[in-house]
Parts: sequence; C-alpha cells; structure tokens
Amino acid sequence: MTRYMIPSMNALPQALYRARDLRELDRLAIAEFGIPAYTLMSRAGEAAYRLLRERWPRARRIAVLCGGGNNGGDGMVVARLAHAAGLPCRVLLLADPGRLHGEARQAYDALSSAGLAPEACSAVGEVDADVVVDALLGTGLDRQLRGALREAVDWLNRRQVPVLSLDIPSGLDADTGNALGVAVRAAVTISFIGLKQGMFTGEGVDYCGRIVYDNLGVPAEVYARVAQPAFRITGDWISPLLPLRPRSAHKGRHGHVLLVGGAPGMAGALRLAGEAAARVGAGLVTLATHPVHAAALNAVRPELICHAVADPKALAPLLERATVVGIGPGLGAEGWGLPLLSAVLESDRPLVMDADALNWLARKPQRKEEWILTPHPGEAARLLGSSAAEIQADRWRAVRALQQRYGGVVVLKGAGSLVCRGDGAIGLCDAGNPGMATGAMGDLLTGVIAGLLAQGLTPWEAATAGVYLHGRAGDLAAAEGERGLMAADLLDPLRRLVNPIRRR
Repeated sequence: MTRYMIPSMNALPQALYRARDLRELDRLAIAEFGIPAYTLMSRAGEAAYRLLRERWPRARRIAVLCGGGNNGGDGMVVARLAHAAGLPCRVLLLADPGRLHGEARQAYDALSSAGLAPEACSAVGEVDADVVVDALLGTGLDRQLRGALREAVDWLNRRQVPVLSLDIPSGLDADTGNALGVAVRAAVTISFIGLKQGMFTGEGVDYCGRIVYDNLGVPAEVYARVAQPAFRITGDWISPLLPLRPRSAHKGRHGHVLLVGGAPGMAGALRLAGEAAARVGAGLVTLATHPVHAAALNAVRPELICHAVADPKALAPLLERATVVGIGPGLGAEGWGLPLLSAVLESDRPLVMDADALNWLARKPQRKEEWILTPHPGEAARLLGSSAAEIQADRWRAVRALQQRYGGVVVLKGAGSLVCRGDGAIGLCDAGNPGMATGAMGDLLTGVIAGLLAQGLTPWEAATAGVYLHGRAGDLAAAEGERGLMAADLLDPLRRLVNPIRRR
C-alpha cells in the first residue's frame, strides 16, 4: 500500500490508524528503536503545553483532569510545565494514586516533587479555570463510559470553558468515531504519533474540534513497519491527476458523459449533475431525461445535449456513444426509470450509480468491478439490509462491507466521506461542511465523479478526486456562511479547483 510522509506538529499527515496500529507504533518506538516510554510521555506533555499557550495565550488558570493511565500521565506533564511557568493549576486525578504504575507513576512523582500535588477524587466539583485539559482516557477505550469518568465528561461538556483534549477526546472510540456513551467535546485535540481514523468521520468530527498533530520525534522507520489502512485525501494527492491540457486538446479527448435521470418533477437533479460533469472538464455531456423535461433543459443550459427518452430503445444509441454513464439523479423509484436502469446495467460502460439506482440495486443485488456506488447512510443501509444507525455506528466496517458485496469502488457519503476499493484501501475526505447537508448535493457529486471518470481517471482516482473536489468546492462556496448553501453554489468553485495555473 502507498505510504505517506509523517510530519511533526501542525501539518496533518495523510495516514490514519486504528487503535491497534497505534499500539504497535508505540511498541516499535520503545522496544526496537530505543525511545524510553517516559521520554514519549514528556514530549507529549511538552507539545500539549506549547499548544495550550499558543492557542490560549491569555489563559491564567489551568485545570487538568487526569485518569489513571498514560493519558493521565501526559496531563500531569502539562500541569508540571504550567506550574513551573507560574500559572495557577489544579490537577484532579480520577484514580487511586496508589494504583498508578509505570510512566504515569513517574509523571505523578515528578509533579509532586515540583510542588503541585494532584487531588485524588471520585467526582469533579467546582473548578475555576480558563482552560481545561482533558487527560482522562486515551485510545484504548473500548467500552461505554460509566461512573465517575462519565460524570467527569458530562461536567466538562456542561461548562462554558474551552477544552484541550490530549491524543483523543475522552470517550471517543478511536476506530469508529462514536461516543462510547458520552465523549468530551473539545475545542482543540492534539493527536500524538498517529492520527486516529475515528476522529475524522461520523460523530468524531463533532467532538474533536480543531485537530493538531505531533509525531513526538518518532522516526520514519517506525512508520514504515506498520501498515496504513486508511489515508486522508489531500489536494497534493489529487493534483497529479489533473494535469494541464495540451494546446491541441479537443472535446473528443476528454470523454462523453451520459447521465440518465430526471423523472417527471425531478429535472433539476439531472441538470445539476450534468453541469457538474461539464464544470470538471468532461468533453461532452448528454442528458437522457423524461420527454416532459427535454425541451426545458435544452433551453436553460444549451451546452448540455438533452434527449427525450421514453424507453430503453431510445436510450440504446446514447449508450453506444457514451464513454461513461451516470444514473440515479432524479431517476424515480419505479415506472419510467426502471427499464432504463436495466438497459444501463446490461451495457459495458463504466458506471456511476446514485440515489434511486442504488435503491433498485438493494432490491436486486449484483456485483460489478467497473462501477462506482455513492450511497448516503440511508441508501447504504438498504444495500446492506441494516439501518442507518448501524451504518453510522461503524462507517469503516460499512464501506468495506458494501465493497465486498457489490464490488467496484464505493463512496459512503457523509461527514468524513469514505472511499473504498477492492484491496481494502480507504480514502477519507475531511473537506466539506454542514452547509452541504442540503438537497441535490449528491446529484452534483455524481456529475463530478462521472466527469472525472470520462477524462481517463480510474474509478478509484475519479471517486477519491471527486469527493475531495466536491468537499473543497463546498468549503469555498461557504465562505460567506454555511446556512443557505445550495448545490449550484459549488459549480464555480469546482471549475477553479480543477484548473491548475498555467505557467507560460
């Protein structure tokens, strides 16, 4: 699998890890590369303290909530540094000091020797602080929070005080991104050694706040020894897929997209998909739509080729001329659209499927290797015979299950969209914003991916580039605010994003 550079603090790396992979990185750094565990803990505390001072330079009163493990030890290092700098600091230890061991015990002793005694407690009382450091629990948590720890997290979340979480917000599952009963809602999270995959999708995006990274000086050789099961899709990764066009370019060299959909009353979905395919650079875009819409679509967007299609016979010559087919936007759940879908599935064209095409597939499952499926959680649930809640409970497992059952490349849409291919590689898109939670955004994505696929990108490249460009365009379009954002607002940013600056 492709490997990616691992930078130090502030630049987020591409690689994403599961909790078990992070434990192996720790083990290698300590046991085989000779970095003492307490040195790593000290570096983590130092990095977190620097970040705290940079992010909240006017903060004077610090509170640190510590658990009994190494995450608590990281917090005690932060407290020792704050105390040495003359900042009033309280350390609340929700554990029995007599049961601390290893590096956490070393951190406790160092803090006590510095003149700041942690306050062992079974519950958090009143704390007066400008910033609270969450050092309760790390990445090893795999069960629901209960008792004093749950009460402490609830207390943190009720307070109007910013929280800095160390490594991961306490209570958040590092693998799935779900709260284990309850989780800390951090203003900032500093992640050590490796980014946790659960921080970037599902509920994780609501709990982590701004994410900062520090590799604690772990050498690149350590990362080379551990597989990277997932990665963040970035602009640097996408740019080589969209090179400058030669001056001799013509429309025939950039593909012909056929989009099928637009049942009565739903022409807008197909039009947006068509405009998106054109805006990302497809040479030709044809819309096969219900006869009631064809004339109107020709009038409002003359660059799109619109055909009135009443049945599969009328669709056949359009399929022959197409490079890529996208189907689903405004297709409808029955009647007119279903015979057209059957004809598309019988063709040998690369295919992008969305919306009602996916709902049909859920009723009559089949597998293809040359298609791209783009379900949202509800559609994914129908495809897997489960519920949307089950999909969201572990989006990583769901996207793998979809790919294994249906083949090809699967895009599981949502906050932190996931793209999965046959070898198990998963790309995550952390671009995008809540303003994109509106109608027709998925139709737009279908057009983006189909337009890229038509230009010669592989299904994997088209899907990963498509979700990234779609998310980034949404972020650019939301510059004036997320609320009120519409799918059409992304069209101009999409055009800018796919056009590198031509150097003369």
